[in-house]
Amino acid sequence: MKEYKVETLIYYSKLTFDKYHIVNSSNKEIQEKLNSYAKDGWRLVSTDASNFGAAMYIYLYFEK
Repeated sequence: MKEYKVETLIYYSKLTFDKYHIVNSSNKEIQEKLNSYAKDGWRLVSTDASNFGAAMYIYLYFEK
């Protein structure tokens, strides 16, 4: 039977002229999270993202 897990990452916007600052600052952390789960035998099966106010929520769905 497969196991499933959801990892939620939250990033907050800041006042800047760089509209990609969340993407640029989150890449390293997201890759580290993916590597950590892969090392433990988890596989990324889906992603989703939403925003609310100044926050961006990224959902990573894994299965094992």
